[in-house]
Amino acid sequence: MEIHIQNSTLEHIDDILRLYSCARAYQYEKGAVPWPVISQEIIENEIFEGRQWKMTIDDVIACVWVTTFEDPHIWGVKDKDPSVYVHRIAIDPIFRGMNLVGRLMEWTKNHALKNEKEYIRLDTVGLNKPLIAHYQKNGFTYLGIINLETNSNLPSHYHNAEVCLFEMKLNRN
Repeated sequence: MEIHIQNSTLEHIDDILRLYSCARAYQYEKGAVPWPVISQEIIENEIFEGRQWKMTIDDVIACVWVTTFEDPHIWGVKDKDPSVYVHRIAIDPIFRGMNLVGRLMEWTKNHALKNEKEYIRLDTVGLNKPLIAHYQKNGFTYLGIINLETNSNLPSHYHNAEVCLFEMKLNRN
């Protein structure tokens, strides 16, 4: 099994949109708070900014996600900490159960250290206990729930929502 991680390109937009659609369907199936439909324009901007990533397994896109170095609307004052924020992890259903989040986080650790960051952070909307346990299994500390107000800078599923926060402190040795 050959695994590669690299930036997504414009030629991957259809795959990204398909994986987001699969993620939304899975969220509905599990009774989780579903993501809104993400526009192609947003994805194109993330690609141009070098923040949209893909993991391929034997040349098939298995997983996509987005990174950023700031997230003040969710993290508030903690956003001042040097961090990589991971958003919208979407895994192709045929690759579920392979702990791709674990592989993604190993890559993210290197990405964070290369960019002189001390934390990896992520969030999820709603109290999704299996997802909380999965992130903890992959090295994250569950920080608890915050209540967000409506904020036009955030996607609609964050409006007046309970959001679970997670972080991983990195060793710089």
